[in-house]
Amino acid sequence: QVQLVESGGGLVQAGGSLKLSCEASGGTFSTYAMGWFRQAPGKEREFVATISRSGGVTYYADSVKGRFTISRENAKKTVYLQMNSLKPEDTAVYYCAAKSEPSWGSNKAAMIKEEFYRYWGQGTQVTVSS
Repeated sequence: QVQLVESGGGLVQAGGSLKLSCEASGGTFSTYAMGWFRQAPGKEREFVATISRSGGVTYYADSVKGRFTISRENAKKTVYLQMNSLKPEDTAVYYCAAKSEPSWGSNKAAMIKEEFYRYWGQGTQVTVSS
């Protein structure tokens, strides 16, 4: 069983930056692909970014590409989401998620779709004011 705890959310002005962290406990962190998803009020949860177990493969939603960076430190069992040039439309609850990944990796569809993720954190609120 894997437990995920997000931190780093908060209130920031448009154009500002935040760095989210997600620390895992239980399981073998280095065997999990990790993803960030978000859910804005009144909207469905959507994919933001994902990173392979080794950190060598990343994917981003078009809406955040070039502004957000996902990274991980397997020794610390932590995944990060650096968010720059934040916009009001980035306001949402951000969730960290984990999925087992075979050593040969996963295809893109298996990494960006939330139904493939088994473990979820409780979420952290990010609010961007205009």
